[in-house]
Amino acid sequence: MAKSLEDARKKLDDEYGQVRRHLDNIHQALNKVEEAGPEDDLFDLLDKLESAVKEVRTGGLIGHGAKGHRKAREEYLELKQG
Repeated sequence: MAKSLEDARKKLDDEYGQVRRHLDNIHQALNKVEEAGPEDDLFDLLDKLESAVKEVRTGGLIGHGAKGHRKAREEYLELKQG
């Protein structure tokens, strides 16, 4: 847990930035689905989109993803409120 409101805000901003940077993976996977034609494997493309979303949400093997942002946000708001 962060020791000060300033530390908590830094951690919140860092976690937010990490999630935002990884949103590009979702956009790329979504673009592939949108550009697919009738002969493309939509099931596989949607599976890859789902995997990209899950990785951003949960963080995959090495990251925190949106789960890390949620925790940092809760800590920040708790310190901010008092």
